[in-house]
Amino acid sequence: MKTVSLTIDGKTIKAREGQKVLWAALDNGIYIPNLCAIRKSSDPYAGCRLCFVEIAGRNGPVTSCTEPVAEGMVVNTQGPRAKRLARTALELLLASHPVDCAHCAKNRSCELQKLCSLLGVKLNTKRFRKLVHNLPIDSSCPNFTYDPNKCVLCSRCVWVCRERFGVGVLGFAHRGFDRVVTTFEDKPVAESGCHVCDECIEVCPVGALVFKDGKKGSAGCAERESKTATS
Repeated sequence: MKTVSLTIDGKTIKAREGQKVLWAALDNGIYIPNLCAIRKSSDPYAGCRLCFVEIAGRNGPVTSCTEPVAEGMVVNTQGPRAKRLARTALELLLASHPVDCAHCAKNRSCELQKLCSLLGVKLNTKRFRKLVHNLPIDSSCPNFTYDPNKCVLCSRCVWVCRERFGVGVLGFAHRGFDRVVTTFEDKPVAESGCHVCDECIEVCPVGALVFKDGKKGSAGCAERESKTATS
């Protein structure tokens, strides 16, 4: 497999030809902020707008999850223009996110907390007017809850639901501020054909999808996985 040599933040690394800059950086211990990136996805979603980097010779910052590496490429993940765009994207997310970390199951393991610390943004940022959704929480499944108010529209759950079983229980609806991850006809998850595989909970970067009462997985999931493996 052909490799190319490039420099990221002054560090010269090797990467597989065609690999995206984001994964080349992460594979070499260089963190670039991101929420929606999925390594196995062949079509980057690029929805969170957090992974901007600056590349020598380019007129402006680019999203590292969509940019393929190239021989001799020089990447700066700490450039002022890239950092400014990432901070703005994060503050816009927080403007419609109910910040209640003390009562959230993802407290201390939430990607938003990590990103705020990294980018120097306050969780209760005042830059943009606060506008939250106040949507009902879906507790219909026995082992997890879905709080659409905390969803950051990263698409991870939508992708894993579609790719894992090919069912696509979860998907996007509406546009703009009203855009939300939901089921067909807005049915409760338990009535939507959900396989209760728990993988959407595992990939959720925030507290939108969490296990109930600290539970991890379900017997039903284990039974289905066994049948799938032997069929």
